[in-house]
Amino acid sequence: MRISRTASAILTVATVMTAAPAEAQTYDPHYSVCLQAYTIDGSFIDCRYHSLAQCAEAASGRGAECLINPYFARAQAPAVPRRHRRAY
Repeated sequence: MRISRTASAILTVATVMTAAPAEAQTYDPHYSVCLQAYTIDGSFIDCRYHSLAQCAEAASGRGAECLINPYFARAQAPAVPRRHRRAY
């Protein structure tokens, strides 16, 4: 069965219109610490703190916690020692 061009175009437009919009990156790579706040409407992440102490002060008295930003631009992964397997 062949699909007409009109039906194909309608199907394509419907698919594009129902696609979910992409969300922006949550974590700002310019700051090392993020605050995750919990509200009645949900939660949000705010990355604009340079230290845990600065974030803790902003989180004080709120339903919030401070997180280390996993996408911090100057973050360095800890060196993991390599273990060599022996060939038997």
